[in-house]
Amino acid sequence: MSQSQEALVSRRSRLLGEKSQLFYDEPVHLVRGEGVWLYDADGRKYLDAYNNVAHVGHCHPHVVEALCRQASLLNTHTRYLHTAILDYVERLTATFDAILSSAILTCTGSEANDIALRMAQAATGRMGIIATDATYHGNTTAVSQLSTRMPPVGGRARHVRLVPAPDSYRQPDAMANGKAFGDAVREAIASLAKDGIGLSGMILCPLLANEGFPTLPSGFFDDAMRAVRDAGGLVIADEVQPGFGRTGSHFWGHQRAGFVPDILTMGKPMGNGHPVAAVVTSREILATFRNAFRYFNTFGGNPVSCAVANAVLDVIEQEDLVANARDVGAYALGLLRPLAERHECIGEVRGAGLFFGAELVHDRETREPAPDIAEQVANRMRHCGVLMGKTGIHGNVLKIRPPMPFSRDNADVLIGVLDEVLGEVGGVKA
Repeated sequence: MSQSQEALVSRRSRLLGEKSQLFYDEPVHLVRGEGVWLYDADGRKYLDAYNNVAHVGHCHPHVVEALCRQASLLNTHTRYLHTAILDYVERLTATFDAILSSAILTCTGSEANDIALRMAQAATGRMGIIATDATYHGNTTAVSQLSTRMPPVGGRARHVRLVPAPDSYRQPDAMANGKAFGDAVREAIASLAKDGIGLSGMILCPLLANEGFPTLPSGFFDDAMRAVRDAGGLVIADEVQPGFGRTGSHFWGHQRAGFVPDILTMGKPMGNGHPVAAVVTSREILATFRNAFRYFNTFGGNPVSCAVANAVLDVIEQEDLVANARDVGAYALGLLRPLAERHECIGEVRGAGLFFGAELVHDRETREPAPDIAEQVANRMRHCGVLMGKTGIHGNVLKIRPPMPFSRDNADVLIGVLDEVLGEVGGVKA
């Protein structure tokens, strides 16, 4: 780490706290972004293979122009009438099943998920919520209860039940039809009933992104959904990661997974990095929520945020980015799969559209997870000019999730560098 980087890290620790999180063993000091590229303070160029925040590409000129134009005209909150929020919500909800016709706009995905939990509580009159034991849905007090990364102070709330996250690599039989997952959800529902709490709903990412995006068979969630709805609960889909066309086959993750949620949430990609997020649901559920909670968000749905979000939809349509995700994602997976023949540390290659990666192991026979190798790979890729991450139940799944304009040429660079790095880090050749 250079002296200037050390000085920045020291200053950051002093002002933001010593455990303010940074990526990589040697943090990157970024000063500029353009498309799928990022540039550091020394002028070095990095291929961004991680960022779903800049969904349509860093500093996309159409999005920047929309932001500047609206900021020069009006920016206020939603207790005044303005058309930007109405125009955007009409356009957004047109991408869903007809029942999902109303929305609340917020600033972050955490806020959106917090509201979704309260919507389910208002609609059912019960508190119990089910999630997987390897998920992440945000930072508010309510949604942080669902994360196992850091145990809540004072212990987990009585109304929360966490079920085992599906593992397509180690438990392929249990993945066959979703029955094991459905049974786990039923056990959680029974536990909530026994404790006199009752079920309000289940929240999940349709791609199970933080769980390591396991390979899910068609209809995998059907049994669990049936169990939730038979118990009078609602289904909440967190679309922050699979939404806005990332999987290539569908605009939304739940559409690819084959179910219609009662409530869905979205965040980061919605504004290409501008803080805008949303909760979408039926008119009836929204009315119940409005009656139960006096909810207002000063910045949620402001005219500038709506102009930015609308511009993002423009770019997705005009540049045909969903089709690009389908084409380039399939191409990249086609390049990635042969790496498993050359590198013993690759246990399974998986993904959908522009969200793909590989599970790394120490031993293919025992399938022992290799989070240490995944950590080394991410760090070496950074030093080779490619930014990516890791995720999964064991922290051993390489997470490749680039901006949507990512091209076949970009994929060639990415997989070429990854091949070299795996050769250095993975040790044994297959």
